[in-house]
Amino acid sequence: MKGADRTSGGAGNSSPPPLQPAAELRGSQTRASIDKAERLRDALTLSLLPGLGPRTQASLLEVFGDPGNVLQADESSLMSVPGVGPKLVHTIRTAAHHVDPQGVLDWCRQNDCQVLLRGSDAYPNLLNDLDDAPSVLFCRGTMLPCDEIAVAIVGTRHATAYGTRQAERMAFALASAGVTVVSGLARGIDAAAHQGALSAGGRTVAVLGGGLGQIYPAEHAPLADSIADQGAVVSEFAPQAKPRGGMFPQRNRLIAALSLATLVVEAPDRSGALITARLAGELNRDCLAIPGPISSRASRGTNQLIRDGATLVQSVDDVLETLGPMTRAVKTSDGHEIRNPAELSLNDIERSVLECIQPDSTAIDRVIGDSKLPAHQVMATISVLEMRRLIRRLSGQYVSRI
Repeated sequence: MKGADRTSGGAGNSSPPPLQPAAELRGSQTRASIDKAERLRDALTLSLLPGLGPRTQASLLEVFGDPGNVLQADESSLMSVPGVGPKLVHTIRTAAHHVDPQGVLDWCRQNDCQVLLRGSDAYPNLLNDLDDAPSVLFCRGTMLPCDEIAVAIVGTRHATAYGTRQAERMAFALASAGVTVVSGLARGIDAAAHQGALSAGGRTVAVLGGGLGQIYPAEHAPLADSIADQGAVVSEFAPQAKPRGGMFPQRNRLIAALSLATLVVEAPDRSGALITARLAGELNRDCLAIPGPISSRASRGTNQLIRDGATLVQSVDDVLETLGPMTRAVKTSDGHEIRNPAELSLNDIERSVLECIQPDSTAIDRVIGDSKLPAHQVMATISVLEMRRLIRRLSGQYVSRI
């Protein structure tokens, strides 16, 4: 019977399909590689077109779905997209005259630079919260999953000794706790933040306002090399794009988006750091500030942020407690999965108790049994975890993880 054939491995309907010939398999793999390379070139071409900003590019991709479809679209279809006029239509239709994607890829290969496509596993997940997230990100170094636990540290280029000291101190403490420090490689506060994270042996990400081949300021090229070895240097601009004034506000949105919170260390009342703080607020990310002397012009912006509702920060614990739970668990560089950055400051006993507590109601007796710790130690640890807002008491005998 046919049923017997299926269960006995006979020659009935259960027979496996014939193996795909090796030459055909190689052919399909080659086609897939070609398709991937074409998608990469199309994405590069579109993202590097002159006059096409990230917001209009996002609108085009929303309508056409794929960079290749945008480049092949007819004039009337392109004109139907908000923000697209005749001049931009002409640029898109003659894209090959404006962009050399293969030249860019060759430069990246020669300079150990990755091209991260939006939608790929390597693309930073936090950037997807931007309506105008770049479709292509150039990266020296490596972006890791643990970089989702990140805090931006920004401030004035004309930092005082006080500001430099506070930026380096806070970056060192955050990096030591396992938090990635994000900043913009500028003089002053940015450089101090990167250096503090590097000194701690932690991770740091620099977001540039120009191309990876045009490090600005030039004297920070060695710092950029160190960051690439211990984190990543990233940019949405073509590798040879020289930094211009309008690029830095555009860069700031990436700094805010790559971070769970933005910490402003020292900023006067007219500062790009305040733009980053505002963008962080628009993304529903926390805005933090270190206060400065009321007589210091360099701290007017930070003190005003605190007056307007930013969280006043004095220590790394203030930062970790503010960040709150994340939308999904993230694996740290040492292999732990955490749901809240405040977990980074836990000792071994506190972590072991927390891991025994579920998001649903968990009996304290079960926590005691699973942790194999003395009851009095578990009860004391539960009180600590509750104060740190990592768990909540549901009743006298039940707790749950936040």
